[in-house]
Amino acid sequence: MSRALIEPARVGRTARERVLLLPPAYSQPEDFLREGFADLVRSSGLDLDLVLIELRLQSVSDRSVLAELRRHIVAARTAGCVTLWLGGISLGAYIALACAERHGSEIDGLCLFAPYLGSHLVTQEIEAAGGVAAWEPGEVREEDEERRIWRFIKRQARGALPIHLGLGSDDRFGLRHRTLAAALDARNVDIVPGGHEWPVWRALWKRFLDARIPGSAD
Repeated sequence: MSRALIEPARVGRTARERVLLLPPAYSQPEDFLREGFADLVRSSGLDLDLVLIELRLQSVSDRSVLAELRRHIVAARTAGCVTLWLGGISLGAYIALACAERHGSEIDGLCLFAPYLGSHLVTQEIEAAGGVAAWEPGEVREEDEERRIWRFIKRQARGALPIHLGLGSDDRFGLRHRTLAAALDARNVDIVPGGHEWPVWRALWKRFLDARIPGSAD
């Protein structure tokens, strides 16, 4: 079972909104705290609880992390959370997409920073088709997670589920990021200077809070 750190807006009560966050590969939930993610929520006075979830490589490889995320989603609703965002950074964002592909109707939005988007095989196919809107995924096998995720993106890119995409302008995964960004409404894409690194993700987090999370904990 993966560890999870809960950072409430106020101890002893459930905030109206909650974000479940998955870190990049080889990072820990504590890295969100070290980089000031919870401090930014508190300094903004937002009525927002954070759940920072460990991303163990074993749980990624056997996909048990998806069942764990579902339990966190159910727990949030049971506790009285009204608006629930699922998010992550790099590999964590990929896992968030995989979970949303299965349980998208149970969350209210996706917050993706510098997402890992799989191999070049599918993205090259999408580019050759002229973009996500023109691409046809064909018959998708149950185990073909990358194609399932891109099919989900195609269906949701202009759909009801908000997809907030945050990127560094010089990120090493920039080519695939641009393929995803082109499929989304430009208002849902946020780009700041920098590469694939924590200072960029912290800046994107602050901008996500300002743009997406209303209200105060007072």
